Amino acid sequence: MVPFPPSCLVLGHQGGWDEILMVAGPLGVVAWLLWVADRRARRLDGPETGTGPDQASSDDE
Repeated sequence: MVPFPPSCLVLGHQGGWDEILMVAGPLGVVAWLLWVADRRARRLDGPETGTGPDQASSDDE
C-alpha cells in the first residue's frame, strides 16, 4: 500500500515545472494585484494639475 495519495506522487518529480508554477503563480497574482491597486490609486488622484516640484505654485510668491 502506498503511504501517500497518488496525486502527491504525480507532483513529486515532474522535472521542476510544478515547482516553478508553485512560485510563479502566487508571484503573478501579487504582481497583478499591485498593478490593479496602482491603477486605481492613479485614477483616484485625478488629472495632473501642473503643480509638481519643478513648477512654482501661487503660494510660493
